[in-house]
Parts: sequence; C-alpha cells; structure tokens
Amino acid sequence: MANNQDQFKKVVSHAKEYGYIFGSSEIYDGLSAVYDYAQNGVELKKNIRDYWWNSMVRMHQNIVGIDAAILMHPTTWKASGHVDAFNDPLIDNKDSKKRYRADVLIEDYAEKLNQKVQKEVAKARKRFGDSFDEAQYVTTNPRVVGYIEKQKSVLERMARSLEKEDLADVKALIEELGIADPDTGSKNWTDVKQFNLMFGTKLGASAESATDLYLRPETAQGIFVNFLNVQKTGRMKIPFGIAQTGKAFRNEIVARQFIFRMREFEQMEMQFFVRPGEEIKWYEYWKETRLNWHLSLGMGKENYRFHDHEKLAHYANAATDIEFNFPFGFKELEGIHSRTDFDLKAHEKHSGKKLQYFDHEINENYTPYVVETSIGLDRMFLAVLSNSLQEETLEDGSSRTVLKLPFILAPTKVAVLPLLKKDGLPEIAQEIIDDLKWEYNVQYDEKDAVGRRYRRQDAAGTPFCITVDHQTKEDRTVTLRNRDTMEQQRLPIEMLLETLKKHFSMRF
Repeated sequence: MANNQDQFKKVVSHAKEYGYIFGSSEIYDGLSAVYDYAQNGVELKKNIRDYWWNSMVRMHQNIVGIDAAILMHPTTWKASGHVDAFNDPLIDNKDSKKRYRADVLIEDYAEKLNQKVQKEVAKARKRFGDSFDEAQYVTTNPRVVGYIEKQKSVLERMARSLEKEDLADVKALIEELGIADPDTGSKNWTDVKQFNLMFGTKLGASAESATDLYLRPETAQGIFVNFLNVQKTGRMKIPFGIAQTGKAFRNEIVARQFIFRMREFEQMEMQFFVRPGEEIKWYEYWKETRLNWHLSLGMGKENYRFHDHEKLAHYANAATDIEFNFPFGFKELEGIHSRTDFDLKAHEKHSGKKLQYFDHEINENYTPYVVETSIGLDRMFLAVLSNSLQEETLEDGSSRTVLKLPFILAPTKVAVLPLLKKDGLPEIAQEIIDDLKWEYNVQYDEKDAVGRRYRRQDAAGTPFCITVDHQTKEDRTVTLRNRDTMEQQRLPIEMLLETLKKHFSMRF
C-alpha cells in the first residue's frame, strides 16, 4: 500500500461522500488544512477517543483524567521551551514558491530508500520461496546493505545538524542528495530558516492593556502544571498517570496529507509519573502496552513498526514512535517518550513553586520523572479510515466498496431495514430501534431495494443490518447480516441485544 496515491484519493473522496469529513467553511472556499468532522466523522472520532480513554483511565486504577484550558499563563510556554525552541526548519523553493519542512524532505528521501529495501526483499522472497531467510538476506545482499547504510547515515547526519542548529548543513544535505521539489522537480532552494509554530492571541478588553497569550501547541503542559493538584486531591501514589484529550494548535509550515498534519488538531496524551531510575522500565512497559492497544483493533500487525529517535529532544533519555502504514508510507502515529524530570523542574524554576513528591516507601522527597504516551486523534482517525476502505470482488463477479471499520469504533452500529414500507413492517423496525437505541447508535433505512441498502451501509461502515420481513410478523424472527462476511442468520428479536453485545463489547 506504500505510496498508493490512488488509494489516498479514494479515502479523501469517500470521507466526504459518506459524511465523515468536510473542508472547513467550504462555502467560502475553505481554509487551508482545517477540516470539519461530519455526522459520521464526529461519531467515529468520539468512539476512538472513548476507546483510548476507557483503556487508559478506566482500565488502570492509577491513572486519572483532567481537561485543562486551552489558554494558559504565557510563562508556561517559556518554561516548557516552546517560546525559544518550538521551531521547524523551513526551506523555500525559489522556482515553485512553495515552502517545505527541510527535515520532512530528508525523511521522505530516507523512506524511499526503505521502500527500495522492501522491494528487493519481496523479489527475493518470490525467487527463493520457503527457503528464504530474510534476516540473512538484509545483512548480506550488497544492494540492500547499501540502501540501509545510506538511510542510516542520512538520518544521523540530519539529526546531528538539527541538534547543533547547523542549518547550513541541513541545506547542504538536501543539495547533496539531489532532493527536488516534490511538485515541480526544481532543486533551486533558499537557505534553511527556523520558524516558530505557536499561534499568538490576546487577552484583555483594550489593545493597550491586552496580554499576549498563545493557543496551546500541545496538551501536556496542562497536565504538568496540575501535577500537585491532582496528586494531593486524588491521594495518588507514584507511579501514577494523568490523561487528557483536547485541541492543540500549530502554525504548520506545510500542513498536508488531508487530516494527517493540520493546524488545529486533537491529542490524546498520558503523562506517567515515576521514581527517578525507574523510567526506562516504565518506558518499555508503555511501549508494549500502547502497541497492544493498536493491535487490539485488528488492523494488521504488519502495518505498525517502532521507529526509535535518532535525535533525542534535549529533555528526553529515550524516545520512539509507533509508525503506521498510511497510503503515503509509514508515518508517526504515536510517540512514547521518557521525558526525565525536565518539565516539572522547569515549571518549579519559572513559577517558584515546589512540584515534588514525598515517597513514604523510601522516605524521600524528589521531583518525579515522566514517561509520556501521546497520540494524534486525527491521525488515528486517518489510520482507521484508510485501512478500512476496501474494494472487494464478490463470487458473482460484481464488486462492492466496504468500509471495514473495527466494529467497536463504527459510527452506526446497526441499520434496521423493513423489506417493504407497508404491511406493518416499518412499525416492527421502529420497535427494534426503540429497544436497541439505549445501547447503540442505530439507523433506520427504507429507501431502495434491500440489496442496494446493504451496499450503502457497507460503504458507510455499518457492521450489522437487521432486515424485517413478512416472516417476522409470524414468528418474530429477523435476519441479521454481518458487513464483513455478508453472512446472514435468522434469530428472534429478543436475542438481538445479547448477540450484538458479543461484537461490540470491549470485554470480548
């Protein structure tokens, strides 16, 4: 699926056609890289958020949630380093007048090398069949070894240059690799410059007395400044976590790839406070736990990989991304970082307030270390949507478009279809809806032949259709059709709730 632009275009148009995502303020020709979640999109987004929240907060006795304000005291962002260091390296193409992130151009180049490796491996697997030893092949085949070594050296050089803020070398690397403007092929680049990503705003009744504020560029700081409030009021013992979901804002240089990189987006973050010295143990725990959460949705183990950071942020002692195979290649979906005690110490220094914890077990006062898990809700939405959209050829030679969303995330769980609009069938359908709507989002659909209605619900991602027919009037049984297998079973109306629960509960 790597670099499958056609698939990506289908995802974008399907998202609009089936009420998942609209361009923001479209009647005014929209706003670049800002999107609205439509009637199905808002449900899918909520279900992803709830699935994350339930697994993080409800399933862990030592994790609680908060909802901090978007606007925070401006010193917060001085303490966190965002005022001085929240920059992206940007580069302009002199011919196309387009602006790019220099690091993304280089990462895309490295990803192409990785795709070449995968191509060679696939060819060799075909050639050698069952006797193929992939581990040996990638360490001994000269061409593959060359690709891997080049990728490693390119990323390491970029990381070193960015760390030293040697922007001239970042430009030199782009030129040495012959990286061209993806749209026009031009290699006529400007120098690389730093660009601060925070949106500024003002608080106050008059321009003269107004305070300069920022829209938060991440949700984590709201957790750190509330660390002691939560710890004391919740009588929390270390190790414990604080979770939060909410909007963040970044003035992205190149907002692109639909909802993958937006200027207004939503994060789902959890900061886990631990004893100094135990952070790597917990870092490994959360790596495994978070990957298992992703795998529980059944979107294919082969679509995930860990990518350890070459360039560690100045406050981190370990960092990795969980990358997902989007239609445009493997890209970051979630970050897991061991942030040491940087954040709490920085807020202590700038606020003059102690943010420490007295550990009764070891009789010691200390500033806790932090392990962070941070996932973009919009990126998760795109991962789910793009992975689920499939074209299938059926046994009779016809094809169907089906959105195979994980059942637990689907916006509408069940559609109820009366075979005809008469003979009392709509009334029975309504009776079923009135019973099921207490548990699930249920839809009524009576327009068109039943086969066309099935196709429509398949494309919208609805896991089950219940058909009410004339037999229902005689014995109160209905047909339950599964979206993925298209199998139909006959069962009594009274058994519907019990049967559906097995498919939609987190427990199973």
